[in-house]
Amino acid sequence: MALGTHGTGSPRGATLGPDLDRDGVAKAYGRWAPVYDLVFGPVFAQGRTLAAAAAERIGGRILEVGVGTGLSLPAYRRARSIVGIDISAPMLEKARQRVTRLALRNVERLAVMDAEHLDFADASFDVVVAQYVVTAVPNPEAALDEFTRVLRPGGEIVITTRIGAEGGLRRFVEHTLAPVTSRLGWRTEFAWKRYAAWAATAPVEIVERRALPPLGHFSLIRLRKRDA
Repeated sequence: MALGTHGTGSPRGATLGPDLDRDGVAKAYGRWAPVYDLVFGPVFAQGRTLAAAAAERIGGRILEVGVGTGLSLPAYRRARSIVGIDISAPMLEKARQRVTRLALRNVERLAVMDAEHLDFADASFDVVVAQYVVTAVPNPEAALDEFTRVLRPGGEIVITTRIGAEGGLRRFVEHTLAPVTSRLGWRTEFAWKRYAAWAATAPVEIVERRALPPLGHFSLIRLRKRDA
């Protein structure tokens, strides 16, 4: 899971909740690396499959932000050109081992990179996939801006993410747990209204929001970049 630089506010003025420190989260995912596939592989399997399928419908060159240990890489057709980035070097080492083991020659590059400052030219990709990443970024709107910048007009951003509750008991629990989960490397209290507020001022349109089973706390979101 990739993230950006530490900050206390976003470009669009949203409230971030508990701060996430870039180096701290990188270290957290470094610690997760040896057991990440075992702990999170089954939990996020359906989301990974659906995200890869959504990206395949667009095709072309695909950027996966927060590629982690590379669990999603085998899901893409070998005809696709895949670039993967992550903030955690130990996670990427696992991804490189997977690429070698499975002979995934369509993976053109794996690199340590900041999601808020992507080292790619404008309109470099047909699809940007970000799985379980946005809630682990210090400035989510800055990362979403970068996803849009490197995406060609007509391309899509495909996100799988946890959607925080707007109210009730679940919202209370999420906010109570926030100091703990922020130390583990992610937020619990990221509500849909933040995505909607960002999209309202960005050159994108929301084309799909689909709740993922079993409880619908995670969603698949597709955003299409408007033609120039």
